[in-house]
Amino acid sequence: MSEPLKLGLDALVDVLKAAGEPTRLRLLALLDGGDLTVTDLTEILGQSQPRISRHLKLLGEAELIERYQEGAWAYFRLKQDGKAAMLARALLKHVSENDPTVLRDGERLSQVKRQRAERAQAYFSRNAAEWDELRRLHAADEEVDAAVIRLLGSQPIDSLLDLGTGTGRILELLSGLYRRATGVDASRDMLSVARANLDKSRITKATVRHADILNLPFEGQDFDLVTIHQVLHFFDQPEIAIAEASRMLRPGGRLVVIDLAPHTLEYLRDEHAHVRLGFSHQAMSDWLRKAGLDVEQVVDLHPGQQSGQGLTVTVWLARDPRRLMASQTSEGAEPTFAGRV
Repeated sequence: MSEPLKLGLDALVDVLKAAGEPTRLRLLALLDGGDLTVTDLTEILGQSQPRISRHLKLLGEAELIERYQEGAWAYFRLKQDGKAAMLARALLKHVSENDPTVLRDGERLSQVKRQRAERAQAYFSRNAAEWDELRRLHAADEEVDAAVIRLLGSQPIDSLLDLGTGTGRILELLSGLYRRATGVDASRDMLSVARANLDKSRITKATVRHADILNLPFEGQDFDLVTIHQVLHFFDQPEIAIAEASRMLRPGGRLVVIDLAPHTLEYLRDEHAHVRLGFSHQAMSDWLRKAGLDVEQVVDLHPGQQSGQGLTVTVWLARDPRRLMASQTSEGAEPTFAGRV
């Protein structure tokens, strides 16, 4: 049996005050199911924007929800970590699924997500032909997915960061392994597709954010797995993205890079904005080592087409060699790391 959640009296009262109001409890239930905007929440609850915003402010002050900005839009969700959020989730387990208000909120939430999916599908359909053309050139997605799963094994992942998440494919693929995940992308249209796909798969432990993968808005050393899937060939200096990914890793954390091997399909530069025509084992390994990582495995997946007509996909698995030194983890001591500085 797990240890009961312990909070100080003042902290416990603050959480109960914040959650112990009908509208705020409804908001927590909705935000436990994914990322929503104030506009989404006003539509679902049928209340004014200032009223919803005031409730959200109180929930944020109690550290029950988190807020992040994406252009002109602000998204909210129930916090993934922290004692306050854990208590809120425990409270939500006692809310009856058959409560009329809960049922009505759930129906309206489904409608909001359907509208989100329709907008995402419209964008996806406009670009589907281009994506299908590229997919036909290289190894099947299923083969690439299987290779990633084999390399990672069954080790549970506490926190995943997917750089250039696109449609959220990696977030879906690895959903059975991680406790929480964040996908980032520079395209707001792609983020709408990713959110719709997460909604469709009912994955609530992953979130997506608008961010520049060359300058991430996160504290370092917060993730035990970082993935970069078919993104680096769009950058003139991919080594910067690799260094930034390395900065995100906890000691012992892993980085998976999935990208194209060197090729000669020059038209991809003009027609598909590819800056780099693939990466050699040596170049990628040099960048990974320069970022302080040890290369553990490299796998080439060939396209099965005639020579020169297809694209080989390469998967690199690297690890942060640092380990938390057990002798320094006694209570009150500052932890130190063995390995790279």
